[in-house]
Amino acid sequence: MPRYRVVTVDNFHYMEDDANAESGVFETYDAAVAACRKIVDRSLAWHHKPGMTAERLYDDYIDFGDDPFIVAIGDAPLGEKFSAWSYAKERCRAICG
Repeated sequence: MPRYRVVTVDNFHYMEDDANAESGVFETYDAAVAACRKIVDRSLAWHHKPGMTAERLYDDYIDFGDDPFIVAIGDAPLGEKFSAWSYAKERCRAICG
């Protein structure tokens, strides 16, 4: 039985509940985190341009990128809270150097 739901918000439409999209349900918290990381990585790849700085890529991400989060189903325990923005900041440094 799935225990975690990943929901994705478009940062451009932040706080607009009708802009949220379900991005899958997962058996484990780790699987949900992996799905969130893939969503962020895909969004960063979409926004990345050659020669872009990490700061610029991150700014574009927080303005227009996909921001996934994890919702526990029922009484499923949440692990360490996943932050798409923190993960994106790390990935921007890795992508842009």
